Amino acid sequence: MGLRTLLVFCFVLRSFFVEAFVVPADSSSNKKTRKIIFGTSAAVIAGGSLVYLNQAWYKPYSTGNFHFFQDGNEWLQMDKMGHFWSTYQTGRLMIQSMRWAGFSEGKSQLIGGFSGLYYMTAVEIMDGFSSGYGFSWGDMGANLAGSYLAFFQAHVWKEERVAVKFSFHQTSFPKYREELLGKNLSEQVLKDYNGQTYWLTANIASFLKPETRFPKWINVAFGFGASGMISGSDNYVYVGADGKVVGNERYRRYFLSLDIDLTKVPVKSRFLRSIFSALNCLKIPFPAVEFNKFGIRGQPLYF
Repeated sequence: MGLRTLLVFCFVLRSFFVEAFVVPADSSSNKKTRKIIFGTSAAVIAGGSLVYLNQAWYKPYSTGNFHFFQDGNEWLQMDKMGHFWSTYQTGRLMIQSMRWAGFSEGKSQLIGGFSGLYYMTAVEIMDGFSSGYGFSWGDMGANLAGSYLAFFQAHVWKEERVAVKFSFHQTSFPKYREELLGKNLSEQVLKDYNGQTYWLTANIASFLKPETRFPKWINVAFGFGASGMISGSDNYVYVGADGKVVGNERYRRYFLSLDIDLTKVPVKSRFLRSIFSALNCLKIPFPAVEFNKFGIRGQPLYF
């Protein structure tokens, strides 16, 4: 995920700030003002972040020659899940923001829903000119999938029935390669794929009849993670002083759990609704059942 994921939180904060504090969304006389606020903030964040990435991230590795990078087998595809989550969250928030700004539903769905894909395509092109990276079709596929899910739900269901969420817990692996997996918690959240879990959380009530009494804020969650990784591929292992080998037991992890849809929690405060909407990109800790190649085990409280 790296710095790219931080950009998603920029969109989260922008959406939260605009909707909660600036101009009431129900004020039709301020529709033009809302569009100006939206357009200016989106342009500044997107354009400014691309300039920053180019100068701080890509310029030292610029080759001038566009090239491709085959990374589909790296990190057991956890990096692709990061792209999927990032573009989905960007699309979800941009759809909401464009609706708030007064754009038509069609434009909000098409432009907002695929905004993550537009942005990440620009980033991927910069990757293509970087000697340290390269244009990845695998990344683009994940970007398209995340954006399309945001668009599909807004266009077909008119609501978010399946959310894409993220959770993290610290692991023991960064100590073997701190430069790659992070030296502290803030770095490890972004770099240590062993501690990341990506979730599809489905809102049960939205698939039932409208008159159902099933709580509208309860979701069932399906998680995907991986462990045993201290490099992108399996060609790097670490042998400790005790002779223990680390990095050759890479495996996928699957989870079944519950979740809370914070956007469905009944609150009247617009301030709280904005906070809940922003935080709904994160999975709420719950007990979980884990499935992996070693068997099945229960997790009393999984992050």
